[in-house]
Formats: sequence, C-alpha cells, structure tokens
Amino acid sequence: MRGKARTPAVASELRVVLGQLVRRLREQAEGADLTRSQSAVLVRLERDGPSTATALARAEGVRPQSMAKIVDVLQDAGLVGGSPDPKDGRKTVLSLTDAAREQFRTGRLAKEDWLTGAIDTTLTAAEVDQLAAATRLLKRLTNTP
Repeated sequence: MRGKARTPAVASELRVVLGQLVRRLREQAEGADLTRSQSAVLVRLERDGPSTATALARAEGVRPQSMAKIVDVLQDAGLVGGSPDPKDGRKTVLSLTDAAREQFRTGRLAKEDWLTGAIDTTLTAAEVDQLAAATRLLKRLTNTP
C-alpha cells in the first residue's frame, strides 16, 4: 500500500507511538504522582494565567465540587495559591506558586534531557535529520507555527 491508501494505518501507528512517547516523557518528570486532572489544572494555570475555581471547572468540564477537591490537593501540595479577586472579594483567584513553576521548569528539563539522550544513542545523524523533518510535519498537523 502506498500514498493516501496508507493514511489510516499511518494514523493508527502514529497515535500508538506518540502515546508511548508521551508516557515515557511523563516518567521522566517528578510530580508524576499527580492525577491527570490535577496536572491539567496546573498546565491550564501555567498557560492561561490566574483563574477562579469556577472558571477552571468550566474550562476542564468538571463540576465545581470536583474542582474544589482538586484545588485543595494542589494547595496542600504547595503548588497553587489563592488571593482575593480584586473585582469580587468573595471569590479567590488561583495561581501557580513558585514551587509549581520550578517543578514545571525542572520537569521539562528532565524530559528534554531524556529525549536528547535517547535520540543521541538510538538514531544516526541521517535519522536525526529525518526526525527533524517529521517534526515539521507533525507541527503542520497540529497547526502550530
């Protein structure tokens, strides 16, 4: 099979391989004892900035009560802090702590170090060039510049 006829098989294999790569990368970072929901909240706060628990619940598609439990765990772990909303003092604006920012930084470095080592020890120089080309194609698939 060649060309477009291979697309479903390539898509299936790519999904499996990328899933395996993501799992391997997750193994490299500390803080892996967080649940996916807890990690998603941290990532959202890092990417989008401070937010209320209600807005986080809406964005993550969970009930406010569930988000409150997630936030409690993250606050107890010292990863999220809260301050009064300047527009409505009855609400709390949540943001990442310095400890969470450091955990993101060191986690990313650990992942990149592992991936760099895996590429260096597994692939030839020509294969590294092929991987770079494939990375450009993956970026196009995700519509990122």
